[in-house]
Amino acid sequence: MKNFLLVLNILLSVFIVVFILIQGKGAGLGSAWGGGGEMFQTRRGMEKVILWMTTIFIVVFFAISLINLFVK
Repeated sequence: MKNFLLVLNILLSVFIVVFILIQGKGAGLGSAWGGGGEMFQTRRGMEKVILWMTTIFIVVFFAISLINLFVK
């Protein structure tokens, strides 16, 4: 069980890193492929989905880390 949780934590951490890198430095997904957009805009479409998935994966990662702490 402990090995499964460790592997799951590693996979989640890789996905979290990828999602954070996709978001870019404050510019969002649009600037990754050449979009300028210096104006402030709310996240829409795929950017919003990636933000929510990142948040969910971080919460699940934290929960699994706590569970893994108490599993023998």
